[in-house]
Amino acid sequence: MRLVLLLAVCTAACVRPADSAAPEQANAAKQAPARSAAPAGGIVRFKRIVEPREGAFTMLAPADWRASGGIVRVNPLNSGGALNSLGAKLDFTLTSGDGRVTMRWYPETNYVDNRYMPAAAMFPPGSNYNGAMVWPVESAFGYIEKAMFSRQRQGAAGVQVKLRQRLQQAVDGYQKVAQMMQLPIRLNYDAALIVVAYSQGGAQWEEAFYTAIQDMGQVGMGLWSNKDSFSVRAPAGQLEALRPVIDLMLHSVKLNPTWVRGEIQGQIQRGEIARRTQEEIARLDREIVEHRRRTNAEIQNQMHHNIMGTEEYVNPVTKEVEVGSNQWNHRWVNQNGEAIYTDDPNYDPARAGLDGFHRSPVRKRFPDR
Repeated sequence: MRLVLLLAVCTAACVRPADSAAPEQANAAKQAPARSAAPAGGIVRFKRIVEPREGAFTMLAPADWRASGGIVRVNPLNSGGALNSLGAKLDFTLTSGDGRVTMRWYPETNYVDNRYMPAAAMFPPGSNYNGAMVWPVESAFGYIEKAMFSRQRQGAAGVQVKLRQRLQQAVDGYQKVAQMMQLPIRLNYDAALIVVAYSQGGAQWEEAFYTAIQDMGQVGMGLWSNKDSFSVRAPAGQLEALRPVIDLMLHSVKLNPTWVRGEIQGQIQRGEIARRTQEEIARLDREIVEHRRRTNAEIQNQMHHNIMGTEEYVNPVTKEVEVGSNQWNHRWVNQNGEAIYTDDPNYDPARAGLDGFHRSPVRKRFPDR
């Protein structure tokens, strides 16, 4: 599970705003006296917390901290499709004993940019496509602002952005991992860190947000996702002082090997089912587009004949489509190319002594044929 494997990479930056800022900011932070997050006596007791839901991993946390949430699995039958059901997701929160410090990992979610979809008009932004929300691909900054801060901190006031940093080193890291995996397509990445100060609930807060965006582009039919999304919130002025404790927590993660093996096997099985499902959906999308094209063509064709006073008939002798008059309801033809038109539904040329004539029906129209 990549989200747990990359905890240290993605979150180390989140609790080091000064290191990612401009040189003068970093120097000022180094010169400022560090405030310890430890209680009196400089002693912090850590306990090992087990991921609550499936025991996927363990990690150290101060003895009075609480864990909530954990592994999340999306049921494709309830979500409209399989695009968010292949692997386990992590929606996990650690909270200090006094409730004032919160660390949260946000679940990795797949989205679809409809610019690369065959039937894009049928799936506007906000709609569901095979279990994924249709949403134009965001930058890492945009995702933090729209999907993380705005949703999680509704009612925040006096928001001040203390740091807004694109993390090229993290982007390079993701690309190296993708190269090592020898994926058949090139993935595009963006990673960013934003640190904000704001007031909420009568208190002043500082919070760091991190995410990375993985974009499969046109080759991946617009599929994109957030990676390793994480936030740390603390009372104003205390975020930097928490660095030693948070660093230790993040680097103490230990995966459960049994859980990892089961997850990999499950993803392989679910991935094959999802692949076949996606291929079928893509085929249906193409058929929808073709159906619409042919329907529109028939409408335009019929309008032309109405204006011209003509109709398309099938010659029962040659099996070819011929253009004739639409001023009568019935048409008969023979092999010599002669035609008889009439409004009498009971008329039969043979009873009138005219042999060799056959009824020439109107060509059946798509899609009612």
